[in-house]
Amino acid sequence: MYNTPRISIVMPVYNGESYLAAALESVLAQDFPDFELICLNDGSQDATPDILADYAARDSRIIYRDNPRNMGLPATLNAGFAMASGDYQSWTSDDNLLRPDMLSTLANALDADPSVAIVYGGYSVIDSNGAILRYQPPRSLDDRWFGNPVGAAFLYRREVTAALGGYDESLFGAEDYDFWLRAARRFKMQAVDRDLYLYRRHDASLTNQKSMQIKDLVARVVVRELQDVTDRKLRANALLHLILHDHGKFRLALVGRAFAASPIATALKLPALGVHLARVLASQIRA
Repeated sequence: MYNTPRISIVMPVYNGESYLAAALESVLAQDFPDFELICLNDGSQDATPDILADYAARDSRIIYRDNPRNMGLPATLNAGFAMASGDYQSWTSDDNLLRPDMLSTLANALDADPSVAIVYGGYSVIDSNGAILRYQPPRSLDDRWFGNPVGAAFLYRREVTAALGGYDESLFGAEDYDFWLRAARRFKMQAVDRDLYLYRRHDASLTNQKSMQIKDLVARVVVRELQDVTDRKLRANALLHLILHDHGKFRLALVGRAFAASPIATALKLPALGVHLARVLASQIRA
């Protein structure tokens, strides 16, 4: 065991027995061994505690703790990073997998340029059985208003956490997107076009269970961050993107904001907006 690990990885776990062992094995299989894995059980009612206790007993790099109550993802992340001792930090989920070279690839990128605070890579989307569905290359930061720019494979310096005050605990489901948007204002970020992670989509995942709630939180975050954007056309296009991607209760307010930011850009997309809003209205009438 290394006295002070270079990398701290936090893994929040809630009822994760189905995929947890595979997720843990993927971290332990890293070709960069100088890490600690902080596993926080967030009130699981399945075999999660037994699995975590077994792995922690077998490998001293695994730190296992039980939350005093169910705290939710962002609060659990903050609790985990409060325990972290590594200079570099990351987190992963109990149903996803790290490629064996994820930590080494991203740590080397940070080592190579001290001015870079956050590095992130591409990832493959897999189904519940582990079959690869598609590869998602890392996004350009210029596109951060149209989707999470960082995705699932990332590593950052511990000062990022300190400067941002951790994850916003009121944004359960959109806490990572919010974190990256705030980070982009203050830190240099760099993409690495390598497939470094396996992101699992399945019926029980947080993304599927809280889809509409997450979309509304994302809209709130993007609208807040756009207040400081001086490019009026960019603001309008970002707001229109939210409208066309079904951010329910914010839709009419977003149309108004888009018109205020750039009437021409909004008017050019009126046909698409009209069709979209008509479909939504029809679905609500049928319901």
